[in-house]
Amino acid sequence: MRILHVDMGREMRGGQWQVLHLLRGLKGRGHECELVTRAGSELGPVLRGEGYVVHEGGWMAVRRLTREFDVTHAHDARGHAMGAVAGAEKLVVARRVAFAVGKGWMSRWKYGRAKRFVAVSQYVAGVLREAGVEESRIRVVYDGVPLLEMRELGKVIVAPASPDPAKGTDLAMEAARMAGVQVKFSHDLEEDLPGAAAFVYLTREEGLGSGILLAMSAGVPVLASAVGGIPEIVEDGVTGLLTGNEPGMIAVRLTRLVEDRAMARTLGETGRVSVMERFTLERMVEATENVYREVLG
Repeated sequence: MRILHVDMGREMRGGQWQVLHLLRGLKGRGHECELVTRAGSELGPVLRGEGYVVHEGGWMAVRRLTREFDVTHAHDARGHAMGAVAGAEKLVVARRVAFAVGKGWMSRWKYGRAKRFVAVSQYVAGVLREAGVEESRIRVVYDGVPLLEMRELGKVIVAPASPDPAKGTDLAMEAARMAGVQVKFSHDLEEDLPGAAAFVYLTREEGLGSGILLAMSAGVPVLASAVGGIPEIVEDGVTGLLTGNEPGMIAVRLTRLVEDRAMARTLGETGRVSVMERFTLERMVEATENVYREVLG
């Protein structure tokens, strides 16, 4: 198959990492992929450096190219809009976010254009159903992550660095202060996670949380907000700890994670097994490939 991917994200965040992993996996399965992205994106140069064809532009570029490909896969909201406006006939749309779909006529028109929606979790699939998207057009494909090196648990508590106020950086800082611990806010999780004492992922809304899966893949115990799609990947007390978004509660659970090293190791080991069984890159790529085949009949 020839697949045109559209991603307009500027930074390398969770969604862009998934696009990168997907294109690599599809190439390994014999498919041809190209990307349309905005000028100045971080994803474009990475893929170009690996030999992929990368186009910089907007809906006109998508309109010009989509007829040359079997499927057009939009990976974010702007890409979705561009694919719809460009008239992409075989349009697949990734939906990663947990917030409600708009109710205006433009939103209804846009959401009517996709042949399939790839929801990152059952929670997100529910958001689509509430917006009136038919069940027949929704497929759930969980993120896949690479299996990171597993080391002995160290002393550094890691959290993702994010300027997004919905991501709960303020909650992590306040809870850490109350627990009397320090948190490292990481811009490179693959580098900082192996050997960490714990991974703290606090957010006010979340489609899934691929950073959580990455920590689990490294055998690092996770403390995460019990919102959105997160409870689908973290079983409280089994593969990690879940918490409400109240600093005192977070501090209590964080202290428990830091002080009970035996429990932390067990959570980390079980979390890693869960990733190997359910959230591999191979499973994500194969499931997405199956969506394309459905669209092509």
